[in-house]
Amino acid sequence: MPKHRAPPDRTKRPLGAARLDELALAYVARFATSRAKLTRYLSRKIRESEWTDEVDAVAACEAVADRMERLQFLDDRQYAVMRAGAMTRRGLGVRRVKAQLYVDGIAAADSGEAIETAEASAEASAVGFARRRRFGPFARRPADDPKLRERQIAAFLRAGHSMTLARRILAITPGDEAALAALDDDAGLD
Repeated sequence: MPKHRAPPDRTKRPLGAARLDELALAYVARFATSRAKLTRYLSRKIRESEWTDEVDAVAACEAVADRMERLQFLDDRQYAVMRAGAMTRRGLGVRRVKAQLYVDGIAAADSGEAIETAEASAEASAVGFARRRRFGPFARRPADDPKLRERQIAAFLRAGHSMTLARRILAITPGDEAALAALDDDAGLD
């Protein structure tokens, strides 16, 4: 006979400034995050709970974020560099990196270095994307179908790469070792 679980308790649990600090500490210990993402997380926890402290909930949330920055658990500039590097290594382009940093709440002053790095490695990132997806010179056979080529270009654009870079990579036919070597040299790949 199956065991029946008790329904979850849907009442709002009490939450104070001390518990909010514990939640923030657990969050930054588990995830690399930005100040804005931490603040959103804490705000959600406040909405889901019953605030019991005399201090204003929003002020407590900002105070916890300030404390995490003072303790150097949060660094938006370092987070932006780490996030942009991970995205470019996955083959995503500059536009996607900029969009993600904006969503993560990184200010333009903190994201400048990360975006410059992503722009410098844009070509290598696009080549890596084509290699993983087996597009252009990495395909098993040439893409003669115009609809397939358009879908591949669309995939490049969704990944945040420029149209000219996508067309340049897709113009190389599979097996063209000289063009592939030139592309690798331009991208700075070995």
